[in-house]
This record gives sequence, C-alpha cells and structure tokens, in this order.
Amino acid sequence: MSSRILRFWLAGLLFLGTAVAAHGQPANFEDAKQLLRDRVYFDQHQNGAQGTLYCGCNWRWTGASGGRVDLASCGYQVRALPQRAARIEWEHVVPASWLGQQRQCWQQGGRNHCRDSDPLFNLMEADMHNLAPVIGEVNADRSNYRFGTAPQAEAMYGRCTSRTDFKKRVFEPRREVRGMVARINFYMHDRYNLKMSQQQQQLFMQWHKAYPPGTWELERNRRIKSVTGQDNPFVSGTRQWQPGHRNSAEGLRLPPASRHKAATATT
Repeated sequence: MSSRILRFWLAGLLFLGTAVAAHGQPANFEDAKQLLRDRVYFDQHQNGAQGTLYCGCNWRWTGASGGRVDLASCGYQVRALPQRAARIEWEHVVPASWLGQQRQCWQQGGRNHCRDSDPLFNLMEADMHNLAPVIGEVNADRSNYRFGTAPQAEAMYGRCTSRTDFKKRVFEPRREVRGMVARINFYMHDRYNLKMSQQQQQLFMQWHKAYPPGTWELERNRRIKSVTGQDNPFVSGTRQWQPGHRNSAEGLRLPPASRHKAATATT
C-alpha cells in the first residue's frame, strides 16, 4: 500500500471514528448536524423542496451545517428576532431538555455537563430522526413547549401557519408536518423510554391517522437509516402506537464500554 493511499485510509478511519458512534449513530450533536446536511437534507433547501420544517422556507447552506433563510420564499414575516429569523437552526422535535431532565447529569449541571459526562445523552441528543432544519426565530419561540392546537394565538409569522401560544406554552406546527411531528415523538419516546402524557398520546395518534407519511418523510427515513442503520418504525409502519403503549427502550441498550461510562456518570 502506497503512503498516499495509507494516508487517505487513515483519514477515513479517523472521520468515521469521530462522526459515528456505536451502531452507526452520530457521536454528538455537531456530527449529527453535518451528516444531516450532507446525507439527508442536501437537496431539500431550494426549488420547491421540503424546506424548513415549520414554515417550508428555502435556504442557502453556509458553514458546516448552517444556512441563511430566504424569508420571501415562504412569505415569512419576522416577529421579534431578525438575526435568528435569518438563519437555519437544527430543531430537536423532542426537546433536548426533555431528554436531559430524565438523566442524573442534567440535575448536576445541565446540558453541557450531560455532554461531558453521559454517553447516552450524547446519542439521544444526536439522534438524526429527531432533528430538522427550522428558522431560528421559530426555534426560539417553540422553546420546549409541548405540541398542541393554539386557536387563541394570532398568526405571527406571515404566511407561515405554525403558531406559538406563549401564555399556554403550546406550539402548533403547520398541518403539512403534524404527522411527521407525531411519528418523531412516537419514535423518541419509545426508543429512549420517555414518558408521554395521555393528552399528548391522543393528539399524536390523531395526527398520525390524519396525516400519514408522505413521499419526503418516507425518503427522509430511508436516508437516515442508510447513515445510522436505525429505522423509525412508526414511519415505515413496522410498529404502531396504541393506547397503553409500552416502550421498547431499545436506545438504552448501549455497548458495554459506553454502558459503563453512562452508569458511572449517573452515580
């Protein structure tokens, strides 16, 4: 093997080692964002493709995983945060705080402490099925509010029909993605054994039935599976969420070394 080929081979191993953890999952949030740009959303940012999750806007890629939003492409009107409205951010559909609050590391030092000390939190935060590009201002407004209907909230983003009820701490996504939001929630709660209220379960089951997976959601699931090896079974139809659902907790089954680190971080 020539020295040049050897260098390329070693560089490839280094990239795979840093970008992808056990079972093909990204090792951390930063790696997940770059993989999503390069392998999943690379063609969804312009020319009438899916666009941003909550508003369907086009954007122009910048940096490793960021973007500048074309607000006119979807008739978006800035509510209060022009700098964040101009940029793409990666939304955790199931908020990172919901993931972290069930971990001991979060109680000891919040998100940064979890990133530093808990391998399982890093895998949960980097789960590509739970991430989607959104307008930064909408990401800020959604915060960690629960999903629901917000009939009392005024339209606040121009032609973008997603709404935020700040008083009730409720976020209502546009109709086109309600089914996707429901199935992402099913996946994350099932995989990581998260608790879901009866009210949220009923809402998501309604959305799942009313808005079945479309062409892009199916393709998105296929692309993510090709990177990580992990399917969202609530999209592919191999698993159904029923009243009284019992979580599989499959995502908690870390390899022995990572499992030991996670256990050490929670003691």
